[in-house]
Amino acid sequence: QVQLVESGGGLAQPGGSLRLSCAASGFTLDYYSIGWFRHAPGKEREGISCIMSGDGSTYYADSVKGRFTISRDNAKNTVDLQMNSLKPEDTAVYYCAAAPIPFSNSQPVCVMSTWYDYWGQGTQVTVSS
Repeated sequence: QVQLVESGGGLAQPGGSLRLSCAASGFTLDYYSIGWFRHAPGKEREGISCIMSGDGSTYYADSVKGRFTISRDNAKNTVDLQMNSLKPEDTAVYYCAAAPIPFSNSQPVCVMSTWYDYWGQGTQVTVSS
């Protein structure tokens, strides 16, 4: 059974950090481009980062650039999202997704959700003092 499961969400203070992890079962993540998306109440779903299977390059939306870092751990079959300098506006449900497309060269199109076949159930991140 193909499945993605996110973990690591929770409550953080402004300026704090959280590390999200996306674990796969039933398939190998390194053959897929992996994206992280978030959905805040009253807002549209936003693609914030992806790591590309074509060449390992990464892309970050302007809203998280310089604060978030995406990385793969092929041995664990996971993709992590390190989130630093968190802001209240980062509060959202965070989802990882897998696309069987070898994006490369940090293509911004990798954060378009239509490319993605497999989705996790989401993990809540709340940034509040």
